[in-house]
Amino acid sequence: MSAAATRTTGQDPLWSVDDHLEDILAGIRPLEPIELQLLDAQGCVLVDDVTVPVSLPPFDNSSMDGYAVRVADVAGASEEFPAVLTVVGDVAAGSAGAMRVGPGEAARIMTGAPLPPGAEAVVPVEWTDGGLGGGPVSGMPARSLSPEGASGQVRVHRPAEARAHVRDKGSDVKAGDLALEAGTVLGPPQIGLLAAIGRGTVRVRPRPRVVVMSTGSELIPPDEELAAGQIYDSNSFALTAAARDAGAIAYRVGAVADDADTLRSTVEDQLVRADLVVTTGGVSVGAYDVVKEALSSVGDEDEPGGGIEFRKLAMQPGKPQGFGSIGPDHTPLLALPGNPVSSYVSFELFVRPAIRTLMGLQEVHRPRVKAVLTADKALTSPEGRRQFLRGKYADGQVTPVGGAGSHLVAALAHADALIVVPEDHTSVEPGAEVEVVLLG
Repeated sequence: MSAAATRTTGQDPLWSVDDHLEDILAGIRPLEPIELQLLDAQGCVLVDDVTVPVSLPPFDNSSMDGYAVRVADVAGASEEFPAVLTVVGDVAAGSAGAMRVGPGEAARIMTGAPLPPGAEAVVPVEWTDGGLGGGPVSGMPARSLSPEGASGQVRVHRPAEARAHVRDKGSDVKAGDLALEAGTVLGPPQIGLLAAIGRGTVRVRPRPRVVVMSTGSELIPPDEELAAGQIYDSNSFALTAAARDAGAIAYRVGAVADDADTLRSTVEDQLVRADLVVTTGGVSVGAYDVVKEALSSVGDEDEPGGGIEFRKLAMQPGKPQGFGSIGPDHTPLLALPGNPVSSYVSFELFVRPAIRTLMGLQEVHRPRVKAVLTADKALTSPEGRRQFLRGKYADGQVTPVGGAGSHLVAALAHADALIVVPEDHTSVEPGAEVEVVLLG
């Protein structure tokens, strides 16, 4: 960890937001790559470029249920003067035979089936009488119910151009093409592409395992009845959901009481399943701020390089913060404030980039845009602090949600952006251009 702070107020070093984040990211490395089965790799980051070993589709095939024909045989066809062709058999998807279509012939063909030699186009079954001798039909009878449909004659009521309703070999991707670049997050379309080109496993960086725990003897789980002085534990739920949204496998630990030994042992027990530990609460200057008490020196003597450093940041909300590593593997730990909005803002600024760094992503930050402030009055901020206010963003404009109070949990639920008021601005007037962090 860096020992330099940006400036000093009284006897306490005051860190800037940027310096604190830089210090965090400097201490975190991407997780080591592993080989995973495709479905297990969903949400992971691809380590290597993947090239296409075989063209897709691997052969010319039909994009419709219909008849494979020669273009000359259906030229000028109409309902009044249909082209009458001899049906030489069926070509189903998965067929390996080499049925040939000659002059005056057609093969009944199914979607995805290989185009037989001699055929130049496919006419949809709706352009034909389906071999029934009447007008246009809407579909083919099931093969099991009507096996005779693969023989006899078919009347074609419309002409077809060369290659009509034919998917050409390699029209999707060709052998040797780049399928996916290293650094790609594997979602459903990417998993589908890997399967389509024959890849059953892939080398990725695994999704980080993040353990989230809140602290406070006053906290109880939702669904329990509140007693005097108690509140529901919302932070651990919000932060666990936020960690999953960022790409992690997140585990929520029930609220830990304000006891240093209990907290220390709980953290140590969780290290077996953690690539990152996140705590919320107990990092300020009160007599019951148990996280500082429990973790300020943990690991320093037995594990060189370990330990948690607690800091004050030039930001609002979220001034008190903690960061360091713990345990034999030097697992990173971020200690966030207990105020729900302070906690969530701190997650967005510091924990989310840490998770994305563990994943091996190049871009770890939320997108930031410029927007015009629409508000009833000026936004004010303490001098020398960067303030982050909840806002609603749309069409290049942003409107504050819930006022400036840092305790407004309901306002956070309706916000989709953070309005950034920089350190050198103590007031931002309506109509001014501001920087916005997009949360959606």
